[in-house]
Amino acid sequence: MKRFFNTRETIVKEGLEGLLRSSYGADLCRLDGAEDIHVILRRDWQKERVAVLSGGGSGHEPAHAGFVGKGMLTGAVCGQLFASPGVDAILAAIRAVTGEAGCLLIVKNYTGDRLNFGIAAEQAKALGLKVDLVIIGDDIALGRTDKARGIAGTVLVHKIAGAAAEAGQSLAEVAALARKVAGSLSSIGLALSDCNVFTPDQKPRLADNEAELGLGIHGEAGVERIPMANLDTLMARTADKLEASLPDEGNFIVLLNMLGSVPPLEAFALLDGFSRTSLAGRTEWIIGPAPLMTALDMNGFSLTALPADPAFIAALAADAAPRSWPGLAHFAPVATLPCPALPDTFVDAPSDDPILRKLITTGAEALLANEARLNALDAKCGDGDAGSTFAESGRQILKALDSLPLASPQKLLATIGRLLARHSGGSSGVLLSILATTAGHDENWREGLQKGAAQMQAYGGAHAGDRTMLDALLPAIEALNAGKSLAAAATAARAGADATRSMKARAGRASYIPADQLADIPDPGAEAIAVLFESLAKSL
Repeated sequence: MKRFFNTRETIVKEGLEGLLRSSYGADLCRLDGAEDIHVILRRDWQKERVAVLSGGGSGHEPAHAGFVGKGMLTGAVCGQLFASPGVDAILAAIRAVTGEAGCLLIVKNYTGDRLNFGIAAEQAKALGLKVDLVIIGDDIALGRTDKARGIAGTVLVHKIAGAAAEAGQSLAEVAALARKVAGSLSSIGLALSDCNVFTPDQKPRLADNEAELGLGIHGEAGVERIPMANLDTLMARTADKLEASLPDEGNFIVLLNMLGSVPPLEAFALLDGFSRTSLAGRTEWIIGPAPLMTALDMNGFSLTALPADPAFIAALAADAAPRSWPGLAHFAPVATLPCPALPDTFVDAPSDDPILRKLITTGAEALLANEARLNALDAKCGDGDAGSTFAESGRQILKALDSLPLASPQKLLATIGRLLARHSGGSSGVLLSILATTAGHDENWREGLQKGAAQMQAYGGAHAGDRTMLDALLPAIEALNAGKSLAAAATAARAGADATRSMKARAGRASYIPADQLADIPDPGAEAIAVLFESLAKSL
């Protein structure tokens, strides 16, 4: 597996140094003077209020160092990857931040963390410092037991305790509030993969057809392997499991946490999927989706529920300096505005022509049948969606077939132009819309196609020989304009598409790719045009 790192032994130190140099760490500093002590602190801390410390193994970023700042943590004690920090590091952090108001330690429920933070707390007390400790065990995957793991809900304790400390509450008050939050939290995760702790030869635990429910943030096996399914099914399975652990009454604050490698588009789609679950009906506030407590590169998410207690809401909504904190928002229906009126797509009355109906149906079905093959071609020289773009055009035309003015080529082309402009994406879709729209202005459809091809070149900037779909389309249109048959046009389109195998790309995404990577690969747009004309010719 490819990763950005020098050595596993140095990645934590290098990552923390990078944090301090970044815009996220502008207000932070670290303790210096000991090789194995990785403690990140607020640079402005004056020991006037209760200090709030947390920490644990690294690999969960932005937790814990990313939440150091006014309104959240005073400091974070960072261990090596998935390993608790040592007693000396924790004691150093306590001594660095603790004044007369005292210090609260927020600790996830893992043996190493409990032992090391607990011993450090006792040593600090022996030195005359006021220290209290709260253990977080919010994972409900194995039921509500004293062995429950601390996972993403820990960050909500950071935020609420940090807000209370910033407001000037006493150590007893801050600790009591933190314990109330900890006792009210419920979390569970689902992932499509485990995580890799910078181990090049690690084999994946899950098969392609499996997901895992209730796994830990260190890659620990989940309570249940379930079949891979679509987003809504996986989200409902997770939300239902979480809801079953909650009180029967009351509304909740829900955190949607990303575990490491979920792209933002999928993260937002997961929240949309959550809106269709039963738990969504009891959700009053939302936090995220955001990566708060990750597991390196794990491809998964977790849900955390916390009762919508007014004190919790106020603390979560309070200002906080850390840029990794995403904030709190009402969970409400999507806000909308009426869409302005757009020109009608179907201006002309529908009419029929059996030959044109057959040609259009055959051509659209050919584009659909070749979607995967064209996408595979485009993946070698573009962004892998050319087949889907052409197929979507085919789907829209088939869907609208009974609304088309088939008896009038001029009106038909104009209608198809409007249809593609509205429903087909990508450069191919809009270029074909320009072709059809321009052609629809001319009573002679052959001459109209010629003019449409000229407009495609004017707007798109590509020309014959640039290795685009024009290299198949232009010869086909020229054959038709010369009065030749569809078979002749198909032959011309095929010759043009094949010629792109040896052309230098001068337009489109392929123009960014080294020429040797395109050798003997036809342009997918030109191939789509050739397939389209070949299917039309065979249908007659």
